[in-house]
Amino acid sequence: MELLLDTVELSEIKDAAEYFPLAGITSNPSIVKKTAPKDFFAHMRKIRSIIGKERTLHIQVVAQDSETQLREAKRIFEEIDDRVFIKVPVTWQGLRTIRILKEEGKNVTATAIYDIMQAYQAMAAGADYLAVYVNRIASMGGDPFELIRLTEERIAMDEYSCKVLGASYHSVQQVRDSLNAGAQSITVPIAYFRETYKNANIQSAVDQFTADFEAVYGKGKNLLDL
Repeated sequence: MELLLDTVELSEIKDAAEYFPLAGITSNPSIVKKTAPKDFFAHMRKIRSIIGKERTLHIQVVAQDSETQLREAKRIFEEIDDRVFIKVPVTWQGLRTIRILKEEGKNVTATAIYDIMQAYQAMAAGADYLAVYVNRIASMGGDPFELIRLTEERIAMDEYSCKVLGASYHSVQQVRDSLNAGAQSITVPIAYFRETYKNANIQSAVDQFTADFEAVYGKGKNLLDL
């Protein structure tokens, strides 16, 4: 299981990299718009310096035609490094881009997946991650969790090495449901992970442990004082 952040906000990324089992960072033009860095590539290099090369960095192409997408991918590799996962929307043009990038041995994340046939075709083209738009599918009356389940079944059946990447969430429950449906990875804003710890029972239990220890060894004491 991989837990990724869908953000380019440096403070959030630094916080997650220090405390959280962070697997990587995803971005797209809409995510970039929220932070609006003046120098796009310099900002992405800062992200890489924070997360290191052991974590994945996913950057999306902007063009809609394959030839320009491939040139954009080349620019990303030149400006950052060749370990970046190039996010490519699964369109007819994008499918060509995915296939060519994989033929060149590059990392690819197929994104904007709404339909199982998109997932199957991107899988066959060699994509490493398949980004399923969970809430957008649900908002259209579809079942994103069935899509995730079927895609993961096909991955296992045909022994592909790609992973479903759950994306586009509206609630923490959708994240839970995605993982329970078999998604090997998910990407969300950091607030979704922090939501876990708003459960008052967690802090109450920890406070009780502290009180019980201090009742025996003294107020404000911990193991370092013994």
